[in-house]
Amino acid sequence: MKAVAYSIKPFEKEFLAKANQKKHDITLISNPLNLDTAIYAEGKDAVIVFTNDDVSSKVIDKLAAFGIKYIVTRSVGTDHIDKKTAKSYNIKLANVPSYSPQAIAEHALALAFALNRRLLKANQNVHHFDFRNDDLIGFNFAGKTVGVIGLGHTGRAVAGIFSCLGCHVLGYDKYVHKNTIGFEQVSLDELLQNSDIISLHIPLTDSTKHFIQKETIDKMKPGVMLINTSRGPVIKTSDVLLALESGQVGYLGLDVYEYEKGLFFENHQNDTQKDPLLKNLLDRDNVIITPHQAYLTREALQEIADRTIKNLDLWQQNKCVGEACACGKNCTVKSLVEKPDHTL
Repeated sequence: MKAVAYSIKPFEKEFLAKANQKKHDITLISNPLNLDTAIYAEGKDAVIVFTNDDVSSKVIDKLAAFGIKYIVTRSVGTDHIDKKTAKSYNIKLANVPSYSPQAIAEHALALAFALNRRLLKANQNVHHFDFRNDDLIGFNFAGKTVGVIGLGHTGRAVAGIFSCLGCHVLGYDKYVHKNTIGFEQVSLDELLQNSDIISLHIPLTDSTKHFIQKETIDKMKPGVMLINTSRGPVIKTSDVLLALESGQVGYLGLDVYEYEKGLFFENHQNDTQKDPLLKNLLDRDNVIITPHQAYLTREALQEIADRTIKNLDLWQQNKCVGEACACGKNCTVKSLVEKPDHTL
């Protein structure tokens, strides 16, 4: 199969090469997919994209005109793809339904630890030979209540880690889960009202956009720690900023940002105009933001590459990609593999 992979970073190449074993003719380019770069898909069967690529209706119109039959994204999330337009052209879609949930879970924990123990401030002080302990007081995680919103693979991995730290873990999901070892599944209101730390692990859909906003924040404990390693727009940033100013949110750890598209994954040091909302967040000692790197472990990168190539393999054999099928609710192809549990 001939394919073009967009938004490829240098560190991804070795993992894709290892997974592909020269089975498919894949052109790797660093440019993101958009109306201008869609031309690189001419003569290909498939395009391979990432979350920052523009896979909107107009771009898919162009891809279809070039004869593209398949779109595979190197991500779990598919909200960047216009599924309705793809379906109108009978373009099949696939994602990476899950990969190394431990990678995301451990990053969520790292953000929580760093915020609690003021590690960035301490490190900065020490680099200036300031060894005072002023303003570095944290708290013990043991005995605290942690709320995990979204109980898919990653959410349950997070629940397990915090449970091992001696935390009381509450979980919320719109689906009832039978296996709740290490956590207690509760209502959303109960979780919001009782959690000292809240970690988000939900996909971005119409119903989860701005899932965390003033109404939900007001139900939280004053000084709550909020961690988001899922998708940026599930938090209404302007509302969280106001909550930081009032002290309702005491700590904020983000690996994703509501307006990260066109910003994250690139170097913007020399931009004359910088996002004022993001700059306001970054100026705060009780906020840590990382550039969508929670997935960035060698294990996770290889799993992503392996699943991406497997999707191409199955399509080439005229088989359904099973649990990786992302064609949407109206997909007429029956999955060969039972869908994993979905969150929210």
